[in-house]
Amino acid sequence: MQAAKGDRLLIRGNCVGTPDKCGEIVEVHGKAGEPPYLVRFDDGHTGLVFPGPDAMVEAKAKKAAGRAKSTARAGAKGGAARKKSGGGK
Repeated sequence: MQAAKGDRLLIRGNCVGTPDKCGEIVEVHGKAGEPPYLVRFDDGHTGLVFPGPDAMVEAKAKKAAGRAKSTARAGAKGGAARKKSGGGK
């Protein structure tokens, strides 16, 4: 598992009726983005977390938006090329 400052950590409840926990990663203490992470949870408390198998990292919205834009551009270019080649028939 790897994360960066500003990513979100989601920890699924491990028992029936136990709510999920979500928070922002404030600091990364491991090498190359590895745990442990200092997390500020949505309920206001902050803690050092060594995530288990019930946890997942969601990248910052800024990273995801950049990927979506580059994917959209690539799709638009491919669509334009298809239109040009199909118009000559």
